Amino acid sequence: ILKNNLGMADAGVAETLLRRIEKADGGVDSLEVASSLGVDHQVVVGAVKSLQALGDLISAEQRSSKRWELSEEGTEIAEQGSHEARVFGSIPLDGLAQSELMKLSFGKIGFSKAMSNKWIRLDKAHEGGPRIFRTVDSIQDQVREKLVLVQKGSSSQLEEKDRNELKKRKLLSEVTVKSYWITKGSSFSTTITKQETELTPDMIANGSWKEKKFKPYNFEAMGVAPDCGHLHPLMKVRTQFRQIFLEMGFTEMPTNNFIESSFWNFDSLFQPQQHPARDAHDTFFLSDPALAHEFPQDYLERVKKVHSEGGFGSQGYKYDWKIEEAQKNILRTHTTAVSARMLYKLAQQKFTPVKYFSIDRVFRNETLDATHLAEFHQIEGVVADYGLTLGDLIGILHQFFTKLGITKLRFKPAYNPYTEPSMEVFSYHEGLQKWVEVGNSGVFRPEMLLPMGLPEDVSVIAWGLSLERPTMIKYGINNIRELVGHKVNLQMVYDSPMCRLES
Repeated sequence: ILKNNLGMADAGVAETLLRRIEKADGGVDSLEVASSLGVDHQVVVGAVKSLQALGDLISAEQRSSKRWELSEEGTEIAEQGSHEARVFGSIPLDGLAQSELMKLSFGKIGFSKAMSNKWIRLDKAHEGGPRIFRTVDSIQDQVREKLVLVQKGSSSQLEEKDRNELKKRKLLSEVTVKSYWITKGSSFSTTITKQETELTPDMIANGSWKEKKFKPYNFEAMGVAPDCGHLHPLMKVRTQFRQIFLEMGFTEMPTNNFIESSFWNFDSLFQPQQHPARDAHDTFFLSDPALAHEFPQDYLERVKKVHSEGGFGSQGYKYDWKIEEAQKNILRTHTTAVSARMLYKLAQQKFTPVKYFSIDRVFRNETLDATHLAEFHQIEGVVADYGLTLGDLIGILHQFFTKLGITKLRFKPAYNPYTEPSMEVFSYHEGLQKWVEVGNSGVFRPEMLLPMGLPEDVSVIAWGLSLERPTMIKYGINNIRELVGHKVNLQMVYDSPMCRLES
């Protein structure tokens, strides 16, 4: 029965162990059992654990003791002699050239030790070059003798200074050995009955359960983790940002169109057609369908006019605005294209103050590196109301970032084609101990808002930041390619903790 329970090799050791405990007065030590059986200590430990699992057959108390063990070099010396003794042994009566001795593996160390023991002398003036001679007839290899004592388990016979000397030469090391002191348990027996793991309907029906021994349940054991879906860290942080916007009374914009015309992505934002951001090396252009054809015609004319001639108190860019350039389809480079559509839609009805937000994917023709990808997520907030100022923008940014747990903010003047004034937002990163850029913001220009048809005294403030950077900071990821893209380790998605933004 025991063999069924334990496996053949363990069973033999376990049976022997039980017989030893029965005969022993008091108990037995697992290390001593291992050495007397000639098996590895771990085999005995395995048998102890197996017997413990079968109930209170034995009781085992873990003990730890320190003992001295020979290093690899120490074992070699115990077998072959110390380096200095081997040097002495290799020198014939008529001496040996120093150069010859140094070719031997033990020559260098052995030479200096044998010299300090005064076993040999060096004749530098010898005609054939420096030569080594013996100075004594015979030697006693004490180093080897001491190591052999340790090897036999009699290290206590060595003085402490001898042990320390051998330790300094890396021939000995002190190791902590964990062993078990094994005694009889409350239900000790040398024969073992198999413990049942399940109560079956048959046992209940025939009453045999009364005689059976049942294996105790381990209520400390971990349950099997249920199979379930896992959210990517980006999605977790995104949910938190979304929650913050909703708490602040914002409405989510529909951002399901990754493809946008250059008109809504650039022209409606008063970004000139010759702007470098509109080049192929910054933007992905579509080849099919290459052009968009449906635009609000009267609005398109007003945009054309403000670009080429100016208006609404602005002199414009004074260039020949081309519809062909505005028609080109692209993968949107920012979610501000959606904000432009929403503000135009707002202008077509009686104005009411609004707060919009979006968190979605944008695309840039970037060179990939540790902090840049060709596609990433942009978070954007937009507020439209009468008489909003830069003070309102700074106030709402403080409120927004405080909810993220970021309280130390700085603002720096910046330039954007479609906002004036514009500010970059910096926060103090406690980990890096420096200020890092966390977003961009500004007040939309009248050249963008007035052609849409919004009232003149309405201001629109907006700010944006990426979703990836806060996620990387939050989850301690240094390379964006470990977070997004085809090289992502999916285990990271399973293991990533919940995201909590401490405000």
